[in-house]
Amino acid sequence: MTKSTNGGMTVAIDGPAAAGKGTVAKAVAAHFGFAHLDTGLLYRAVAAKTLKGIDPEEAARTLAPVDLEDPSLRNPDVAQEASKVAVIPAVRAALVRFQRSFATRAGGAVLDGRDIGTVICPDAPVKLFITASPEVRARLQAPAGTRRRACHVCRRPLSTPIETPINRERGVQQNDSLADG
Repeated sequence: MTKSTNGGMTVAIDGPAAAGKGTVAKAVAAHFGFAHLDTGLLYRAVAAKTLKGIDPEEAARTLAPVDLEDPSLRNPDVAQEASKVAVIPAVRAALVRFQRSFATRAGGAVLDGRDIGTVICPDAPVKLFITASPEVRARLQAPAGTRRRACHVCRRPLSTPIETPINRERGVQQNDSLADG
C-alpha cells in the first residue's frame, strides 16, 4: 500500500446506502489499525445538536469526535433531521473540512460514505466502491428487529419495501447533486 505524506494511509469507501460500506470500512480499519469515520454520522450528529436547539451551521462548525458517540444518532427523528441539515451549504462545507482533516491523520484513516472517493478524498491511494443488489439493500435497510422475522416468514427476498429505499436513495443522490453543483 502506498502511504500518504502524513505518514498514514487514506482508504476511501463509497457507494449507495445499505450496500455494506460500513461493514467493509470497519473490517479494513481494524485489520490495518486505522481510525474509522462513518461520515453519515457527521450529518446525524449535526442533526442531533439541531434538535437540541443549536443552529445547524454552529453545530457543524463545532462538531467534535465525541459527538459521534451519541447513541441517539441512529434514532429515526435524528435521521429525518439529518436529511434537512445535509442540504445546507454551510453545513456541508464544514463537514467536508472535518472529513478531509480526519483523512489526513497520522496512522491512517478509513472513511466511508457518499462521495468519499470523488469529493472528499479524490487523491486517496485506495478507493473502494461497494454496491449490492436492490434486494440485499432493502433487507439491510429494514429495521433491525424486523429483518430476521421478515426473511423467516416469507422465506424469500423481501420485495415489497425494495422500491421505497431505492426511491429514497435516488432522492438523496439528486439532493447531493444539487447541493454540490
